[in-house]
Amino acid sequence: MTTPNSTTTASVPNGKRRRSLLTIAVACALAGAAWGGWWMTHGRYLEHTDDAYVAGNVVQITPQVAGTVVAIEADDTQLVKAGQPLVRLDDADARVALQQAEAQLGQTVREVRALYAGGGALEAAVKQKEADLAKARDDLTRRQQVAGTGAVAAEEIEHARAALRAAETAVQTAREQLATNRVQTSGTRVDSHPNVLRAAAKVEETYLAFARSVVPAPVGGLIARRAVQIGQRVAAGAPLMAVVPLEQVWVDANFKESQLGRMRIGQPVTLSADVYGSKVEYHGKVAGLAAGTGAAFALLPAQNASGNWIKVVQRVPVRINLDPQELAAHPLRIGLSMQVEVDLHDGGEAPLGAAPPTPVAQTDVFAELGKAAHERIRAIISANNGGQAAELQQPELTLPSIPPAAALATPRRTRA
Repeated sequence: MTTPNSTTTASVPNGKRRRSLLTIAVACALAGAAWGGWWMTHGRYLEHTDDAYVAGNVVQITPQVAGTVVAIEADDTQLVKAGQPLVRLDDADARVALQQAEAQLGQTVREVRALYAGGGALEAAVKQKEADLAKARDDLTRRQQVAGTGAVAAEEIEHARAALRAAETAVQTAREQLATNRVQTSGTRVDSHPNVLRAAAKVEETYLAFARSVVPAPVGGLIARRAVQIGQRVAAGAPLMAVVPLEQVWVDANFKESQLGRMRIGQPVTLSADVYGSKVEYHGKVAGLAAGTGAAFALLPAQNASGNWIKVVQRVPVRINLDPQELAAHPLRIGLSMQVEVDLHDGGEAPLGAAPPTPVAQTDVFAELGKAAHERIRAIISANNGGQAAELQQPELTLPSIPPAAALATPRRTRA
């Protein structure tokens, strides 16, 4: 038989248990409500993936001319600046060709100067021949006037006629020589004469070949994949090494196809790198969507039409641009793993398939070679043109426009 004290003692633990269970239930309910509220207001607008990796441009360094490597100025993992020499080739042959072209340019300038100076001498020769013609005509006229008196023999008159015809021929020859000279010199100066421009183009060609014996870095970055060795004979276009501009890297995040429905260009992205951990955050924006899935562009794409086909959720690379300041504070390397979270609250600027074309990159390293060649040409022309400054007036080179397909069709012949 249970006593009142034992009943009271048993009811105390039961009451504590009920209060504990009620507390746990209330806490779970509050946590579920909080999670539900977070999901409705924020969580359902986030798309996350850990299948993301750093990507970037790998600029291949190739020579523009063939030659033997005599010096290697940079090695793997070294930082280089744009325009810094990376590889030097033997330039002996190119130097000799440049010297020959410069000597030919100087000779051509002097020959053209002589052509211009000869114009005055030809004009004086024409006047002299015209004076000789007038004298021969007067001599013949005087002899013909006294021919009937017998004072002048008939043979002398014939000699005078022959002298007149010779003088007329000499005048015609002198005039044609003067016209030829004017055709070669009219409308141009010494520095803009076609012969000078042709010789100048040869100098520029040989100078570029000489200057290209030094292979510069088109962009700044880290050296990678150096394959060239000293003394190696390399051909034009052979890969020597690569330069990776780490300040221009981006992230390729491979999202599932079911995650792409609400993604838009310009939506904010929060990222973290495994190399730094979650304590370092990067911020970027969605830049565009790849043209196909990774499987579609694989070296051996899956044969979905085969009999053993199994449906697999595909992933599509989404490009994400990073904040340059954050990237400079915590540099990344190509291929590093990233954690990516896209915020879909923002409607974005445009659909993923409508990314506008933008210039990728450009360099002015090779343009400096042309400027140096032009300065060298001007100095040679000035030195051989009596010290007069040269102004090369070369026409601007433009690519011909491609006619439409309809204009390329062969017209049909019709009978008259």
